[in-house]
Amino acid sequence: MGAGTGWRPAGRSTAAARSGSSWRMKSCVLVLKKSRFSVRVATVGLLSILGLALICLPDHFSLDKFLFVSEENRAATVLIWTHPFGRYRELPDCFSLYQTSGCTITDDWSAYPQADAVIIHHREVANGKVELPPEPRPPAQKWIWMNHESPSHTPRLWHFEDVFNLTMSYRTDSDIFLPYGYLIPHGFRDRDLQHLQAQPLHVPFPSRSQHQRPRLVAWVISNWSESQARVAFYRQLRRYITVDVFGLGGRPLPEDSGRSSVLRLLRRYLFYLALENSQHTDYITEKLWNAILAGAVPVVLGPSRQNYERFLPPEAFIHVDDFPSVRALAQYLLMLRRNPARLRRHLDWRGSYSLHQPAFWSEHYCTACRAVKRSRASSAVVTDLTRWFYSELN
Repeated sequence: MGAGTGWRPAGRSTAAARSGSSWRMKSCVLVLKKSRFSVRVATVGLLSILGLALICLPDHFSLDKFLFVSEENRAATVLIWTHPFGRYRELPDCFSLYQTSGCTITDDWSAYPQADAVIIHHREVANGKVELPPEPRPPAQKWIWMNHESPSHTPRLWHFEDVFNLTMSYRTDSDIFLPYGYLIPHGFRDRDLQHLQAQPLHVPFPSRSQHQRPRLVAWVISNWSESQARVAFYRQLRRYITVDVFGLGGRPLPEDSGRSSVLRLLRRYLFYLALENSQHTDYITEKLWNAILAGAVPVVLGPSRQNYERFLPPEAFIHVDDFPSVRALAQYLLMLRRNPARLRRHLDWRGSYSLHQPAFWSEHYCTACRAVKRSRASSAVVTDLTRWFYSELN
């Protein structure tokens, strides 16, 4: 029983893995012991996760030869059916950005009959602002379901059963897996990773932490709701320590309130509350990675510790469930501020990694194109999208 007792919502029971994808490899080589290894091609970003798993995860695996088969020479056209959240972004040149050749990314609906794949962002088709592409779809064309919101903020999933061929999300068991961020171990060299703009992580000097980071705990929140577990947690934590809150419900963010402003702010703090708006499998967002990049130790509320350890060394974060009460967690943070040697245990790992945060949405589009080129023979259909997306992974 951890600090989450009394405010964390009840977890969902584990659901069976989704069916209808017989072409997928059945062995686990990434992060999960009893989960299928879907698509598992050497897409941009995926091998970075393999590198992370090789270093940080308890499960040992070998890279299957399937990962290194030559990419099909024939070019692929990927149609962006709607720009996510209705916000236009310039479409990427996949070769110049990611050395992914033979990819044409377009948002011109007139290309639909010739497109090899169509990326459909869930939000716009779920709320009815945009209709699905017309049926019947062109032969061999793949429809890709793209979503980086949690299940709690993904409505009407049931409406899209037996519609899509591939899934793309932050979940490790997606067909096309691209999380909000991931670590690349130093010394990991692969031709598919050389182009990534990864930020080396440096080890701060805890002995000087009170001068370099005079503040204890910060929390930046843009979506405040009293029904959220993170708000209930914060209300308990502030009884025992001072938490500086920025954004909605707190102080205004300095300057432009963009990512660079947030990073500058967090560099003044020892700890950052990386509290997700809902708790679901693999739903670990930029809140965590911004703290890591800024050198603050993240205090996390999200999926289980075991889930976080698929992405991070165990000492890289402090999980709220590690403590019998919120008061005990607060006492631990205060102890770390007084004890630089203990604090260093949460920082020493940084010297072995760089951090990459994929660019929304250009890296997603190019990663999807590469996956499509390597899975042309598949005709699988996602038959249980809702059950899969809500399911937990062991």
